[in-house]
Amino acid sequence: MRSHTASQIVLQSVGERVTLAGWVDRRRHHGGVAFVDLRDHTGVVQVVMEPQRFEESVLLRREYCIQVHGVIRRRPEGAENPAMSSGMVEMDVEELTILSPSEELPFPIEDRTDAEELLRLEYRYLDLRRPRMARNLAARSLALRTVRRTLEDMAFWEVETPTLIRSTPEGARDLLVPSRHNPGAFYALPQSPQIYKQLLMVAGVDRYYQMCRCYRDEDFRADRQLEFTQIDLEGAFWDQDDVLAAVEKVVMAVASVLRPDQEIPVPLPRLTYGEAMARYGTDKPDVRFGMQIQDLSDVFAGTGFRAFANILGSGGVVRGINAGQIQMSRARADALIAKARQWGAGGLVWMVVRPQAPPRSPVAKFLSQVELDSLVERMGGTPGDVLLLVADREKTAAQTLGRLRLDLGTPDDPDSLEFLWVVDFPMFEEKDGEITFLHHPFTSPTDVEQMVSRPLESVARSYDLVLNGVELGSGSVRIHDPDTQRRVFEIMGIPEEEAEERFGWFIKALRYGAPPHAGFAVGFDRLVAVLRGVSSIREIIPFPKTQTGAEPLSSSPAAVDREQLAELGIAVAPRRARAKPSG
Repeated sequence: MRSHTASQIVLQSVGERVTLAGWVDRRRHHGGVAFVDLRDHTGVVQVVMEPQRFEESVLLRREYCIQVHGVIRRRPEGAENPAMSSGMVEMDVEELTILSPSEELPFPIEDRTDAEELLRLEYRYLDLRRPRMARNLAARSLALRTVRRTLEDMAFWEVETPTLIRSTPEGARDLLVPSRHNPGAFYALPQSPQIYKQLLMVAGVDRYYQMCRCYRDEDFRADRQLEFTQIDLEGAFWDQDDVLAAVEKVVMAVASVLRPDQEIPVPLPRLTYGEAMARYGTDKPDVRFGMQIQDLSDVFAGTGFRAFANILGSGGVVRGINAGQIQMSRARADALIAKARQWGAGGLVWMVVRPQAPPRSPVAKFLSQVELDSLVERMGGTPGDVLLLVADREKTAAQTLGRLRLDLGTPDDPDSLEFLWVVDFPMFEEKDGEITFLHHPFTSPTDVEQMVSRPLESVARSYDLVLNGVELGSGSVRIHDPDTQRRVFEIMGIPEEEAEERFGWFIKALRYGAPPHAGFAVGFDRLVAVLRGVSSIREIIPFPKTQTGAEPLSSSPAAVDREQLAELGIAVAPRRARAKPSG
């Protein structure tokens, strides 16, 4: 069908007789001659047709699939296009075959398009023809090859784990699959291969990896989908440093092929969870700019400002950020206060540093000169800087200032890649008065006795990889002692009978000489998205879902036949009508 691709047509091709195939990208007529830009997956070549020789050329429209045969010649002087790899040459077409015509397009096949995403997803096969989307697909493929090659070179075995499993708690809702042979029973699609990869360690596999599909029924965001791909790896006789070193090799290999302009020093920097929350108000900090959170509690330890004094007296904190020299009108101040309250804080105090005068602020009159001077000095304030303070519980103050920091901050170099590890996460957190795991219940604590006596103070042997404020993945040293695993279930309030019924098969395996082991999972779609500089993983996944979990291309999810439901022993309850508002 073709002897060359577009990228292979260069100045050295002049005089060669070649066959090309692809799509009509553009068509122009000048002086009775048709100029067609022929596009394939590698690039574009200009082909020239004389209408008197090819009546079909008059009929050609954009996205017609065609085959052309002819001779490569140099373009006339002044007609060169240095922006194209084939811009010095063109094809003099001798034969033209229309392989497949195209209907009128729903949107232009070009990078600049104002088509709504829903329309693009409905015609995803056309959307993927756009050069930028095609480059994203090529980058994804290159990254996949790089991951596999790197891990194979490190003596990892690629092992597949089941897609239909038993439901296990891993932080999100399971996607369930009914069993026809066992009416009333369900499989779950794996949120991750967590238990099975641990069982591979018990089975004697030394180094495991898998490019696995994972499924989580959770709320949608730009970086989340019902189904996604992750780089999953696990190693026996591993500790935390072994995992981090292996993951760094894999991720740096991918970064080197997708972003060769960046030189990233390794080992990557590390922050503890406590340090990340204290400095940045988040466990996935973007460190491409400063604006770090400052603890000001000691500055106001003896303050007469009642709002601060009451918070500090009840065990709270006063913290702040220097937002720099931003315009601070009354309207903007009110908007920032509203945001702080929306994010859970009781309020927000703002100040504008002035030369040779106290800061401009609604609360300046309630603070002493010593407090104001100490505040400005602590926060490195210079005339024109805006200081934002939150007095509240420690977690609320940190998270509110962290969100304000991201809202107001700008990376010093938006194109830079700033990786870091966040380590030493809490083992548990409290939700709705109940203790639950922060990562997953198979994470090893640093101190078992502390975990039992003071679970909310317990530190896990877990770690996250962060890039430019995006969490790429998580991992941990696993529990390999069945008694410790049983204690974790007890702390979470899972009765022994329930734990045995749900996890007995897994705990049994830990009783047969389970080696110490650890692992990690990198969100592959997120990694490629950040390296490609796109904000949504939907630009990286070939056929993604919408924000509501729909796929416009195939109109899924969709109802199924009653016969299918009957075979599964399932009856679909009618949807309840929403109550009409009264009055």
